[in-house]
Amino acid sequence: MTNDKVLVIEDELPIRKLISFNLSRSNFEVIEAGEGAAALRLVKEENPSIVILDLMLPDSDGFEICAKLRELDPLLPIIILSARGQDMDKIMGLELGADDYMVKPFNPLELTARVRTILRRARPQVSEEKHSKQQIGPFLIDMKTQRLYKSGKLLKLTAREYQLMKLFFERSGQPLNRNDLLDEIWGANYFGDPKTVDVHIRRLREKVEDNPSNPAYLKTIWGFGYCFQEGEA
Repeated sequence: MTNDKVLVIEDELPIRKLISFNLSRSNFEVIEAGEGAAALRLVKEENPSIVILDLMLPDSDGFEICAKLRELDPLLPIIILSARGQDMDKIMGLELGADDYMVKPFNPLELTARVRTILRRARPQVSEEKHSKQQIGPFLIDMKTQRLYKSGKLLKLTAREYQLMKLFFERSGQPLNRNDLLDEIWGANYFGDPKTVDVHIRRLREKVEDNPSNPAYLKTIWGFGYCFQEGEA
């Protein structure tokens, strides 16, 4: 068994059991919830490594649960798995802090692969501890604790937002296009919507910029992608 515990929040029992079966077969520990209230309680009691969240729950709106999960633990990875496949649903889920969004019907093997990828990228690497702190402009990143500070103040980032900032620190001053970011953060085999990059960048700017509509650090390179720099003089 791995040390990774997956919380599956899904009200339809056959789908929940299918997800749990495939994850268990891949050596994950699985806990289940059929409604939002039970899920929030399990997050506090069981400390899962990642959450798979359905949006259509009998007692609450899945978007509301996503927001509450993010409040409980800013670094807890969340995958939304829903039959609601409209772009606005995807954007809203990502805006509320989900790390990934999959649409039903889904391939259980792909879901398991995405869980593995997100957990692997959320886990700090041992080699990072040797040079765990790095400063660029007013920002200090602590790779050992996976925290980012601006002018000494802790910024509350999601796991995916932290991964993006870590990559931007590593490639400071280097333009990165959307495909670069997808490959590095979501993985080369990511089959989701590329728009997820733009949503996460927008959310990240709201946290790191003084004026997100006129960013000083996380710049858009029109027609190409994004570039992180120390800031304007």
